[in-house]
Amino acid sequence: MYSYPTRAVRFSDRREAGRVLATKLAPYAGRSDVVVLALPRGGMPVAAEVAAALNAPLDVFIVRKLGVPYQPELAMGAIASGGVRVLNDEVIALAQITSPMLEAATRIAREELARREHAYRNGRPAVPLKDKVVILVDDGLATGSTMRAAVEAVRRLQPSHVVVAVPVGAPETCRELALMADDVICVEMPVPFSAVGLWYEDFSQTTDDEVRALLDAAARAPAGPRR
Repeated sequence: MYSYPTRAVRFSDRREAGRVLATKLAPYAGRSDVVVLALPRGGMPVAAEVAAALNAPLDVFIVRKLGVPYQPELAMGAIASGGVRVLNDEVIALAQITSPMLEAATRIAREELARREHAYRNGRPAVPLKDKVVILVDDGLATGSTMRAAVEAVRRLQPSHVVVAVPVGAPETCRELALMADDVICVEMPVPFSAVGLWYEDFSQTTDDEVRALLDAAARAPAGPRR
């Protein structure tokens, strides 16, 4: 299922978008089995507001595309937090990717993913996802390719339920993701859509330092009672 838009307005910034998004996720508030995962970097300020409102743990979920070596923009798969690798067998076959080529690309991507996870979490372990309701948050959905990879990767970590939640998204992308996730919340689905950044007054780039600071603050925040 997915939600329909109620209004088509611009958000002042990602934090305000997160507060609005959190109101649509109220049924998940205060539950001990909910985890909020941000797709960095732009998804982190949104997810931080959602996690605070729901009184849920906050973590990052990093997805790195595996590009075809001679055509990097063409994805032959992706790797994600938790040691997950998702492959596109059709692209691999058509591009004649050999096993050594695939493993070399995977090794490089995993090194960068590990570096980012260490930098963001300051040594804290990842939040366990098995048997959890996982809410994947980004600042918006255009083509949705990263979110699709994230949903597929999270599924392999055995959550009980996967929710995609964004402040704004292209209508067709939100509908497509509804076929993959258990629940999809797109607060705004404007037509025409064009680009995510057009629906924010302030869409300045989120930095690694901001991601780290928001995760640190979430880790220090006292948890309230959960049902």
